[in-house]
Amino acid sequence: MQSYFSLDNSTFSRIGQGSWYLDNAADRAQAIRAVQTGLDAGLTHIDTAEMYGDGDAETLLGEALRDRRDEAFLVSKVLPFNAGYDDTIAACERSLRRLQTDYLDSYLLHWRGQVPLEETVAAMEQLQQSGKIRSWGVSNFDVNDLVELYAITGAGKIACNQVLYHLEERTIEHELIGWCAAHGIKVVAYSPFGHDQFPLENSAEGQLLVQIGQQYDASARQVALAFLCRRPDVFAIPKASTMRHVLDNAGALDLTLSQDDIANIDAAFPLQPHPGYLPMI
Repeated sequence: MQSYFSLDNSTFSRIGQGSWYLDNAADRAQAIRAVQTGLDAGLTHIDTAEMYGDGDAETLLGEALRDRRDEAFLVSKVLPFNAGYDDTIAACERSLRRLQTDYLDSYLLHWRGQVPLEETVAAMEQLQQSGKIRSWGVSNFDVNDLVELYAITGAGKIACNQVLYHLEERTIEHELIGWCAAHGIKVVAYSPFGHDQFPLENSAEGQLLVQIGQQYDASARQVALAFLCRRPDVFAIPKASTMRHVLDNAGALDLTLSQDDIANIDAAFPLQPHPGYLPMI
């Protein structure tokens, strides 16, 4: 796996650190140390949103990144009901204050709402011109949404699309990943272990991941991350609130699976028929 990628002169890791529910960690100090441990281990891509804990996840990350901001590729997201022109700029400024930084490496529309895309795009471009964000993208956009957005922006403007993707949920493989790759848009997998959906170790699927991992001295979760990121333009942002979990995630940075491994995982977690919509949580 190519471990790092460059965007607008910034380098970030293919495996990152998500922060959904990080603010709910039983030990806040431990969660902050986990983020810092992830940075030390090379997990420089850090994702958050104004929605997470009503901004408290951003506040926690601001504490974690104090004096280390330049080590992180920092991403946050604006809620769709804050996506009007003035509201987007105001929301971004609130996020910057909570994160204790004067810029974001990327800023995303969390999902599509009722605000016309042209208005949100205009705000993103203004934030980019003013130096408050270095790039922008979207989250939970299906192909039809991206087609409409691309018609507004043209090539080279949409940095990424952050979507649900894990072993049991592979809908984006039908069309979305290919469309994004053809148009220069990175795909970022959120919840790459699912929500209580990661296969149990004693299940047939879990045993397969363990057996593959043994070939590489890797864990089952590292194998799963390597499978999801097997394409060069797909990234993942697993959440980890403990140092043990974040170091396990970091172990996937240099893991490249064989074609036989990929075929076996593909057979164990087969792509299901398209449900007719883009799953999201």
